[in-house]
Amino acid sequence: MTRLAAAFAQEHPALVAFVTAGDGPTAAILDALVAGGADVIELGMPFTDPMADGPAIQAANLRSFAARTTTHDILLIARAFRARHPTVPLVLMGYANPMLRRGPDWFALAAKDAGVDGVICVDVPPEEDDQLGPALRAHGVDPIRLATPTTDAARLPAVLNGASGFLYYVSVAGITGLQQAAQGSIEAAVARLKAATDLPVAVGFGVRTPDQAAAIARVADGVVVGSAIVELVGRYGADAPAHVQRYVSSLAQAIADARKVPA
Repeated sequence: MTRLAAAFAQEHPALVAFVTAGDGPTAAILDALVAGGADVIELGMPFTDPMADGPAIQAANLRSFAARTTTHDILLIARAFRARHPTVPLVLMGYANPMLRRGPDWFALAAKDAGVDGVICVDVPPEEDDQLGPALRAHGVDPIRLATPTTDAARLPAVLNGASGFLYYVSVAGITGLQQAAQGSIEAAVARLKAATDLPVAVGFGVRTPDQAAAIARVADGVVVGSAIVELVGRYGADAPAHVQRYVSSLAQAIADARKVPA
């Protein structure tokens, strides 16, 4: 069983926590995510034109660039994380240019060697994924696909074709951090997706509070939280790890309790 499969096979839905690489004391923040109870870690690769990201993650990218973070640095962060946390899944999330500029095989092998379990590439549609996805699969790294409220029944098979690890449901037709979808629409979407695939379905975009996380956890296999964590890093800087751990712990507890309460 892969690390990702094990994370989604637990009794409770998985908490998937995102942080931007190179923004603040990244290693200590990653450790805080794990200590707080995150089941899967998403490590964001900073990019100059993060089209899917809202103000919080855009600002985190700028802080990371100001610290001169490179792809090499991100892979070193990943490798060090894997040495400290051998069983916790690590997913790289970002955009095509940093992943493909040295070639998809180079990136896929580098990710594998660094202990990365999966990759989310935001701006490569599945219909055009004839390079990165095959390279990742060849090296045993899961290409994790995104489904959205506009992914209809005609397009969903293309999204699922070649996907592995888990399916990330982007619950709003917009950017990260600014809004959350109505719970009813999330429930309907998750039911539709789970009828079409055996992959775990994790729901993200706009999740901020323990109550929101618990509501999603009652119907989904995972809950993704990013902007709220990134905002803590921006607010507290070097002191962020303690604040991140407390916040993530509150989310993890809410998710663990969610299935104990009748929906």
